Amino acid sequence: MPERGATGPRVLLRRLREVMAQPASAQVRLDRIVKIIAADMVAEVCSIYLKRQPQVLELFATEGLNPDAVHKTTMRVGEGLIGDIAANAAALNLADAQASPKFAYKPETGEDPYQSLMGVPILRDGRVLGVLAVQNQTRRHYTDEEVEALETVAMVVAEMVTGDLIDPASLSGEEGRIGPRLVKGLALCDGVAIGTAVLHEPRVEVHSLIAEDPEAERMRLLRAVDELRASLEELFARAELGAMKGEHREILETYLMFAEDKGWLRRMTEAVEQGLTAEAAAERVHNETRARMLRQTDPYLRERLHDLDDLTNRLLRKLVGEETAAVYALPDDAVVIARAMGPAELLDYPRDKLAGVVLEDGSPTAHVTILARALDIPMVGRVGEMADLLRTGDPVIVDGEAGEIHLRPAPDVLEAFRAKTKLRAQRRAAFARARTLPPVTRDGVRIALNMNAGLPFDLPHLAETNADGIGLFRTELQYMIGSEMPRLNAQSAFYREVLDTAGDKPVVFRTLDLGGDKLLPYGRQLHEDNPALGWRAIRMALDRPALLRYQIRALLEAAGGRALWLMFPMVADVTEFDAARALVDHELGRLDRFGKPRPADLKVGAMLEVPSLAMRIRAMAGRADFISVGSNDLLQFYFAADRGNPRLAGRYERLSPAALGLLRHIVTEAEAAGIPVSLCGEMAGRPLEAMALVALGFRALSMPAAAIGPVKLMVRSLTIATAERFILDRLTSPAATIRRELEEFAFHEGVIV
Repeated sequence: MPERGATGPRVLLRRLREVMAQPASAQVRLDRIVKIIAADMVAEVCSIYLKRQPQVLELFATEGLNPDAVHKTTMRVGEGLIGDIAANAAALNLADAQASPKFAYKPETGEDPYQSLMGVPILRDGRVLGVLAVQNQTRRHYTDEEVEALETVAMVVAEMVTGDLIDPASLSGEEGRIGPRLVKGLALCDGVAIGTAVLHEPRVEVHSLIAEDPEAERMRLLRAVDELRASLEELFARAELGAMKGEHREILETYLMFAEDKGWLRRMTEAVEQGLTAEAAAERVHNETRARMLRQTDPYLRERLHDLDDLTNRLLRKLVGEETAAVYALPDDAVVIARAMGPAELLDYPRDKLAGVVLEDGSPTAHVTILARALDIPMVGRVGEMADLLRTGDPVIVDGEAGEIHLRPAPDVLEAFRAKTKLRAQRRAAFARARTLPPVTRDGVRIALNMNAGLPFDLPHLAETNADGIGLFRTELQYMIGSEMPRLNAQSAFYREVLDTAGDKPVVFRTLDLGGDKLLPYGRQLHEDNPALGWRAIRMALDRPALLRYQIRALLEAAGGRALWLMFPMVADVTEFDAARALVDHELGRLDRFGKPRPADLKVGAMLEVPSLAMRIRAMAGRADFISVGSNDLLQFYFAADRGNPRLAGRYERLSPAALGLLRHIVTEAEAAGIPVSLCGEMAGRPLEAMALVALGFRALSMPAAAIGPVKLMVRSLTIATAERFILDRLTSPAATIRRELEEFAFHEGVIV
């Protein structure tokens, strides 16, 4: 195939603009576009495939293939080379396409003579709308410049087909906005909000795509970026934010670093030089980055994408002169609905008018989630295409406890949640009154109530809740939120801060629990078919002992002569614990050699998350100073059921006789071995489940800080002797669960659950 002529992408874009401006139907313009692209790219074939359904691509226009195949040839996303481009949202460049094992032959198209193929995704807002492809009879590898040119053209095509040829709602698979609706998601921040839906930052429409004067566009882009940076610095310098320290301040500073990223500006500048306007250049870079990052499994990298989304939206508003949604008149009970949100966007909204937040994406460790918790804003995430299900002004309820969204709730549902908010307020007042009261049962048994933590913003809750200590400190979070592995001094300083804050209360540090869904942004990613059961936690630490020794050294030095508790996660056998304990002994010897003080009291324990260790508890006698049951993973492995899979929700029942029997076995075996045992996990933070745990013999529980108050009220209203008889009698029940029976017991006995 001859090389492309000297027209360049700018000339091609001008020709496409002329076609788009013609008074013709969208289909006619699309037919003309494929002819122009084929001629400019010196290609025998140019075809456009678009999505009619969420997973089906349809041939919409072609130059070179059989015209009768238009609107008849379809393929699923992932099927053939075209489907592969759509599935991966990535360009494909093959000199011999038909030799590829992914090639899918469609005889009606008449593509037999064509050997080489180059295809790019048609992207809008990071989502794949279709595929644009060119083909030639000769075998050749298209140049990088040709690929970039086709990607630029694909962006123009995306702007034209959206609305004219594709109904965006049809791509989501949703049925539209109809009556009351319940949407289940992920609980991110506790609380209940009853309010009015406000769609966050309606998408900035980029109408001007092709530049008349590239140099003028470049200057517009540079000015807008400068204005963006200045506005962010002004936002973060606000008085109420200036007082923020630690994690919250670091989040804002990290966010600002993205705006200063030179690579981001360079890619947008290059797009302008290819003939796009400043707005279109920003949109193109955003689309390409978002599509690439959505394929990442690393949760940290995906969270950084949310920051990039926010920056792009702000830059586009600077370029088109639009204000943010937060400056418009907001209802006093605004519930903001967003696909994703950066921390700066959350701060744009007046706190006194923001009732809650709903995110289509979102995760517990996202920057915006951390900030929302600090500001006490109810938040639910991972709810799918929420913006397609409602309009601004719709009534909505955010249940941050259950992770549910009620859209346009029926009057009885609305009334029930109003009663729930009143009850929450009353219970909060009761928690506050009980803060200084000891968690002692009616028959005089003291239950230790500890809190879980992992980040600096968790530490003030220790005093606020009057918890007995920190029963689980997740040390891996410090590794996951940074761009590089924390240095020894930084780790030691962080652990010292935790111990200083806790004072004379114990802190149980769990050593690194990495792997599975906890990936380091600076680490090498490994593909595993079943990562939850793969190379993670203590397995990774023992295979890479330098990493564990490094952390143990930081913990020992941070203790500085004080008491220190540490435990190893996911121990499956006694030999694993012995190997990890040997590393602690090695580091203790190092302290002696350098004349540094040992901890005044060192306790080393194991986290029981693997069922095999439950059968080896007596063998841990004389080895482990304590055992902490990690109920989340333990029961997941015990039932062989992913607790996050909604289809398996009924197969992961914490209050089944099988689960309770296993936990009772652990308690009795630990007592026989003389090893103190506690439990941390979701069970500990739910009053009904916590009641069952206390009845089974657990005397120390660790839970989220918000659960301390409710569980304390349960403990103070419980008589253990009565509860123990009740639950032990039901461990042999053939029922799948005794939840209802426990609820009836609590009601009749006056136990507050």
